[in-house]
Amino acid sequence: MEKVILDEAAIRRALTRIAYEILERNKGVEDMVLVGIKTRGVTLAERLAERIKQIEGKELSIGELDITLYRDDLSEKSEHPHVRETVIPDIIGKRVILVDDVLFTGRTIRAAMDALIDVGRPQLIQLAVLIDRGHRELPIRPDFIGKNVPTSRNEIISVVVSEVDGLTDSVTLRENSNDPANK
Repeated sequence: MEKVILDEAAIRRALTRIAYEILERNKGVEDMVLVGIKTRGVTLAERLAERIKQIEGKELSIGELDITLYRDDLSEKSEHPHVRETVIPDIIGKRVILVDDVLFTGRTIRAAMDALIDVGRPQLIQLAVLIDRGHRELPIRPDFIGKNVPTSRNEIISVVVSEVDGLTDSVTLRENSNDPANK
């Protein structure tokens, strides 16, 4: 059974709140860059940039980060990973807001930070996520959270964004039907 955690309006409200929190904590947008982790993190970063522009009247640079080659489970996936383009504006000495859809173990964020540092050394990196589901394997904590959703390890969070999926925005929670514990 699938349960809707956030509908389209709730996602919009969460991103608006995150935008205000980013502005408040950073006292504006000076020397700030938003970097979305492919795929849905990019869409969320673009939406955050639009909200920040509406609030502050200033445009932010947005980067797109593919972490495929930085993953620590690369050998488990395939011999020939599909690497997508990474486009990062100048981040040296900037405040980088790293954006992703779901924070789970922290391994994706670790890989993203490694990739960012290879591009240049930012002044600081802050993390904004739409969903924090817990179960960290690494000491990583988000700075900005749309919603905390305590889950079990056999549950799956799915984030749908219209720009990527062609469907109405939503966040859902369901049991992993491939988990042997559910058979």
